[in-house]
Amino acid sequence: MSEPQPQHSDGHYVTAMSHFYRGEVGRIMAWRARLDTTTNWAITTTSTIFTVAFSIERVPHIIFLFNLAVVVIMLWIESRRYRFYDAFRARVRMIEAHFLVPVVMQHAPMLEGDWRKMLAEDLLMPGFKISRFEALGRRLKRNYVFIFIIIIVAWVTKIFLHAQPRITDWHSFYNALSVSNAIPGWIVAFFLFSTLGAVLGISYWAAMHLHGEFTDFGPRRDWKI
Repeated sequence: MSEPQPQHSDGHYVTAMSHFYRGEVGRIMAWRARLDTTTNWAITTTSTIFTVAFSIERVPHIIFLFNLAVVVIMLWIESRRYRFYDAFRARVRMIEAHFLVPVVMQHAPMLEGDWRKMLAEDLLMPGFKISRFEALGRRLKRNYVFIFIIIIVAWVTKIFLHAQPRITDWHSFYNALSVSNAIPGWIVAFFLFSTLGAVLGISYWAAMHLHGEFTDFGPRRDWKI
């Protein structure tokens, strides 16, 4: 004879689930703080390079390529951290939807389903809920697209301000892209346009397909409190 399934009226069950919920919320908050850390690293590095690039005229504009490389590394690290954050957040949302909502609504039939089994399996064998590319797209759409665009704008501004000879037309601008005789202008132009295209393309794809838990395009409810 199988044991009766615990309900939200069982005090021991409610207590255990409440502590479990608090623990999972603490875990996702820790991972959320780690996301902010990598973003802060990217912003700090960018602001430092901006200071050096615009305050010292002889610094070549190719320094912004190093800036882009650092930000890409930070984005890659943050996308990995976001996958952990999303995995634990999925547990929290499952508890909120299938445990807290029935408790608030006092509607026992809403507790039925396979959510307990799914949650137990995830506790025994944790797994990511989204791919690395999806995580990268989410972080790029939310934060890093603005950092990349600002770097590219600063790169072009640096070229215009410190170009020798001064830029007067498209041909002189193309010539100013080169760095001495070491790096031809077409390589710099390729990095500029390919980076901008990739950033905008992935951000657009993420905005159209990865709305996430909170969306700017879904129905809205006016809370009357």
